[in-house]
Amino acid sequence: MGQPNTHHKQLQRKLKNRHLQLIAIGGAIGTGLFMGSGKTISLAGPSVIFTYLLIGFFLFFIMRAMGELLLSDLKYKSFTDFSHHILGPGAGFFVGWTYWFCWVVIGMADIIAITEYVRFWWADVPLWLPGLLCIGMMAAMNLLTVRLFGEMEFWFALIKIVAIVGLILVGGYLVFTSFVNPNTGLPASLSYLWAREGGIFPNGISGFFSAFQIAFFAFVGIELVGTAAAETQDPYKNLPAAINRIPIRVIIFYVLALGVIMTVTPWDAVDPKKSPFVNMFTLIGIPIAASLINLVVLSSALSSANGGMFSTGRMLFGLSHSKAAPRLFGLLNINGVPAPALLFSCAFLLLGIVLLYQDGDIMNMFTIVTTISSIGFIFVWIMILLSYIKYRKIHPELHEKSVYKMPGGVPMCYACLAFLVFSLYLFTRDKDTLKGMLYTPVWFGILGVSYYFLYRKKS
Repeated sequence: MGQPNTHHKQLQRKLKNRHLQLIAIGGAIGTGLFMGSGKTISLAGPSVIFTYLLIGFFLFFIMRAMGELLLSDLKYKSFTDFSHHILGPGAGFFVGWTYWFCWVVIGMADIIAITEYVRFWWADVPLWLPGLLCIGMMAAMNLLTVRLFGEMEFWFALIKIVAIVGLILVGGYLVFTSFVNPNTGLPASLSYLWAREGGIFPNGISGFFSAFQIAFFAFVGIELVGTAAAETQDPYKNLPAAINRIPIRVIIFYVLALGVIMTVTPWDAVDPKKSPFVNMFTLIGIPIAASLINLVVLSSALSSANGGMFSTGRMLFGLSHSKAAPRLFGLLNINGVPAPALLFSCAFLLLGIVLLYQDGDIMNMFTIVTTISSIGFIFVWIMILLSYIKYRKIHPELHEKSVYKMPGGVPMCYACLAFLVFSLYLFTRDKDTLKGMLYTPVWFGILGVSYYFLYRKKS
């Protein structure tokens, strides 16, 4: 077992602060903001702002708990490592493989989405081509060096930032000039956030909670900053900086963007089936608005697939070193990249191309599997909190020495746990997401059997 341990020390810290900052931003801005915000607005009305604020608030504290744990011992390369060390090998096994599975599922969904976005411009493109090119290009760049992954995420995230800032500036100008919306015949006004029929909660508390399912998925990947921390320069400085800015990002990228949309077009006039971003840029006379937003959501899907490729490879690498995955996945290539683990994950992404050729309601199936994925992420976040609670109990000296303590400590962890459990309950309120919840025990059953036969008998 000596060889993998030697390689384990060679993970290279080549990600700079700007890479980690943009990876953090990219993780906090999902494609759901661009394409799914119309649906969340129609469900919750102006209260959708509080939906994103509430989820962002609790996820910030979960990321703070993760940050303190990662910096308590730089031998921890990800949350799988500290789950394994603090909660036991079973916890590390379940967390690592669940996180890998979640990103593989999202990656397959991204491949299908990328194909659809490319077909917007090139309707006759063979179904297999965009996804295959995407997987090939990102795999090649990820295999070369971690810094190339950082550069790709930097530019993908930058495109999303420019689009959102552009939307906020355009919307602000339209409100300031009392622009009359030709679709509604109404002038832009801040009062639409509270003065329309029904007020801030037009569909009641039920509508407010209905938006949670879509909004949660928009935040999936926010913990990617922790996976990347093992390969960043000066983690004591860069990781806290990336996590501490999450609240500002939530306010700018979600609250301001959604608020601006609803001041220019009243919430009850927003089309749930169309991107509000396209509508906003169309209003000021940009004829290629649809193409611009298609470019943005394409870059968002590429960013998600790229982040998934990075994180799944690192998860398998960490699992290998805790003896929870084949030893092969613990090897690095000459560039310090876990190549076998990366290529194994890429092979599963190819299934996304196969699904494009299947008959039947694929999108219905993907609603189910992405629900399973979202529940998997919630499970990972719960395990981060449980790890922190036990860490405070068994390592009080490390907490005392910590330069990055979690605000609120253990009581705040319990508040976050209560919020996540309540969020799981919300998944039972919709037929499609309930189906996903009912399938989830199958995955954990497979993991339980695998852990017993492949891991427990070795120890």
